Amino acid sequence: MSNQKASAAKDASSSKFSSMFAAVAIPLALVIGLLVFKFILGDPSHFENGDPKGHPHPGDYLGMMYKGGPLVPILMANFIIVLSVIIERLITIGAASGKGSIQNFVRRIKVNLDNNSIDQAIADCDKQKGSVANVIREGLTKYKEMASNTQMDKEQKVLAIQKEIEESTSLELPVLEKNLVILATISSVATLLGLLGTVFGMIRAFSAIATAGAPDAVALSTGISEALINTALGIGTSALAIISYNYFTTRIDGMTYGIDEAGFSIAQTFAAKH
Repeated sequence: MSNQKASAAKDASSSKFSSMFAAVAIPLALVIGLLVFKFILGDPSHFENGDPKGHPHPGDYLGMMYKGGPLVPILMANFIIVLSVIIERLITIGAASGKGSIQNFVRRIKVNLDNNSIDQAIADCDKQKGSVANVIREGLTKYKEMASNTQMDKEQKVLAIQKEIEESTSLELPVLEKNLVILATISSVATLLGLLGTVFGMIRAFSAIATAGAPDAVALSTGISEALINTALGIGTSALAIISYNYFTTRIDGMTYGIDEAGFSIAQTFAAKH
């Protein structure tokens, strides 16, 4: 029980950190995006005659990004947020996975259960560490407790072990899914923002041509290339968010499968040997 309380306290701390991370990272990314847009992309050296209101120098992509309009810093902020969440999740999920392969760890637990070496299985959990090991350790501890219990029948004991594993799982796994909703949201929103920026850019480009009163191929091509900067930023950010989201969910599913497999083995072994 003390281990479960310690695990719960640790999970609460991790959850609080993840929530604080999201609350700080999002506004900070917006500030960074605005500063980069104004002082780096909007630096006069990127433009003809040193005027940010004029055309960027040929081949100067930083100047072209600046001409993409006010949605560019928002798209840059989305990109920074995605990178921040990826780093934060890599650290969190990496720590939750513990040391070594989860598949090998579950295999060792099964071997120890078959040999009725519960103490060795618990020792392996202490070596492995991480969310999977924490859940299995609670199940094994409950296994030992039920093995010495003479007041409950076998079915009640098996149900108690399964309940202990389920409760431990409910404490551990939600922490792993924190902030993934940010990746899922940005994967859709970034593309839409990029297309919206492109539409605004095209409107500005054709309005400039209409105001000039004569077709200007250079102005039109420049306007289109500037408008497409938004699409490139949006699609690139969205692609990164989708790939990272799928990667993290796959890792979490693998950990969940490991817990389910080991939990089933613990319950079945107890039912067979007691």
